[in-house]
Amino acid sequence: MSIFLVSCEGLRTAAFDQYSYQKATEIKVEAANLLDSAVYPYAEHEQKVEKLREDLQKIIEYEKNKSYNDISLAMWQILSDEEKNLLAGLLKRWENQQQLSPAFVQESKAQVMEAINLIIKYEAAKDKASKAQLQKLINTY
Repeated sequence: MSIFLVSCEGLRTAAFDQYSYQKATEIKVEAANLLDSAVYPYAEHEQKVEKLREDLQKIIEYEKNKSYNDISLAMWQILSDEEKNLLAGLLKRWENQQQLSPAFVQESKAQVMEAINLIIKYEAAKDKASKAQLQKLINTY
């Protein structure tokens, strides 16, 4: 019986959470709009960048306290890590360079949007296929 319980624990996934889904979609829209502005001077958008960083911190704190939520939490942590090449890393690069090239922004934005789309898909479905896609992306970072 204990072997069965332990094996079931590894398969558990957090239930659908409307707040997590809603915040993920809000962050996606906010990030998409802000990243389009990365071709302009950082100083003109600094307050919006700080708000997005704060929103990332908030979703991480929220996700930390949900049971069976390791995969969503891990993805948000990667997105918010300034040393990674996703959202927070891109924002840090923009801050350091003050302005980014359109080609770089377009390519980087596509990667960020793909990652956030995977979170949204997982939050909506909570199925094995979306979990596997998210896990694959996490494993590349």
